[in-house]
Parts: sequence; structure tokens; C-alpha cells
Amino acid sequence: MIYLRLFWEFFKTGLFAVGGGMATIPFLSEMAERTGWFTQGMLADMIAVGESTPGPIGVNTATYVGFTVAGVPGGIVATLGLVLPSFLIILLVAAFLKAFRTNKYVERVFYGIRPASVGMIGAACVAVMRLCLVDTAAFAESRALADLFHWKGMALFALIWVLTNLVKGTKKLHPVIFIAASAAVGIVFRFAGA
Repeated sequence: MIYLRLFWEFFKTGLFAVGGGMATIPFLSEMAERTGWFTQGMLADMIAVGESTPGPIGVNTATYVGFTVAGVPGGIVATLGLVLPSFLIILLVAAFLKAFRTNKYVERVFYGIRPASVGMIGAACVAVMRLCLVDTAAFAESRALADLFHWKGMALFALIWVLTNLVKGTKKLHPVIFIAASAAVGIVFRFAGA
């Protein structure tokens, strides 16, 4: 049954993606390959839209994938599957936190989770950059170095990096301005599925 599979796939993602919405991206990328519910290009589009709109990226993506696979019930089931592990873990932690607040082993576990969370977010960053800036499929087909990179994405990345790091007048602008400008450029120049 598709609803059970949607729930299970997103439940596993929600259970193991420690560190927020960006930490779900490696799991979603692997899910795309394994299930065929969406492509890597669609994932890149979901990330772009999810980062440009309110709400956690993991929840937005789960809702979208569930909806495209099995309609409104699929969207609800996938979203519940993603958020249920966090909800259950928080209930469990809240029930026992007072009793174990000063326990040195609990402190060490939480301290040990930090590097794993940073690693997962780093992996998500690399995955997003690979999706947006590199086209290994086109390169494998043509063996032309010019086909290895998404040049529009590289140009936009370079421009935003320069504006946010080197140009005095734009360094202090709010990130929302850069997100909105990037979304507009992506729409106008058809970056979708880059």
C-alpha cells in the first residue's frame, strides 16, 4: 500500500535526519534514487522553493512528494511520517529530562550528537551544490568539460558570493533580499531542473 510506504520512508528520514530540514536532503536524495517518486532535478527545485517559502524544508518536501505520489492523503501521510519521530522523541525527552538533566552520560550523548548534526548539514550542503552547479550526466554523455558545470548556476553563485562577501554596499543586506533576487533570476532565466 502506497500510504504505508510513504509513511515509512518519511518516518525513517525524520528519525535519522538530526539537525533540521537541511539534514533531510541526503536522505531525500537517496529516496529519489530508490523509489523513483521524484528526480534529483525535482529535488533541487523543491529545495529552492522550500528555502524561499515559509516552513521547514523537510516538511514542505514531504508534503509535496506525498501529494504528487498519492494526492492529498499521501501528502498528509508523508508529512506525518516525517514529523512523528521528532514529536515522539521530544515527548520522551521531556518526560525524562528532569530526572537525567545532570547525568554525565546524557550530556555526553548530546555533545556527541553535535558533530553528527554538523556532518549531515555539511553533506546536505555538498548535495545541494552538486545538484545546482555540476551536471555529471551531461559530462558522462559528451565528455566535454563545458558540460560538467551548470554555468548559469555557477555565475549566480559567484555573483551572490561577491555581493555578500566583497561589495561593501551589499554585504549588510538582509538574506531575504538575496533569496528573492535569486528566485526571480531562476524564474526569468529558467533555472528549473538546472
